[in-house]
Amino acid sequence: MEVGKAETSSGGPDLAAAIISRLGRGVAWLTLVMVVLIFSIVVLRYGFNLGWIWLQESVTYMHALVFMVAAAWALQTDDHVRVDIFYRDKSQRYKNWVNLLGTVLFLVPFSLFLIFIGWDYVSASWDTLESSREAGGLPLVFALKSLILVMPALLLLQSWSTARQCLAGLRQSRD
Repeated sequence: MEVGKAETSSGGPDLAAAIISRLGRGVAWLTLVMVVLIFSIVVLRYGFNLGWIWLQESVTYMHALVFMVAAAWALQTDDHVRVDIFYRDKSQRYKNWVNLLGTVLFLVPFSLFLIFIGWDYVSASWDTLESSREAGGLPLVFALKSLILVMPALLLLQSWSTARQCLAGLRQSRD
């Protein structure tokens, strides 16, 4: 079974994998928007001596959105960083065990830890509806900080899909 092509035990598509895939593909388009926006910012600043803080901050917001939301998609498609010296030449059963144990022992606790330590920080930002410190900046810092909780939540969702996929692969290789 391919990574990112998870199916449920009934053979149907995995809803968690589908959600992660759609979100990842959606925010990936923001990279193109960022390139156009950065080009525009440079032309406006150096060509016309014009600049707006909100426009510059919007690039930062988009970059954070791409990075934080697409992290789970990168995991799903196996495009994340992996040191695979001992992994690449092994059997699919071995890879399923490594992925399952890595997910359960490292990814899930790490994601839960991020949610635990980030909750108060994000809550405080929402309580005050924190906005940019810069005059003319975006008034949505509280929404930006929410990504601190969104990323581990999406990683947990993907970990559920990955664990199910690995278990299905292990059951299949046993038969």
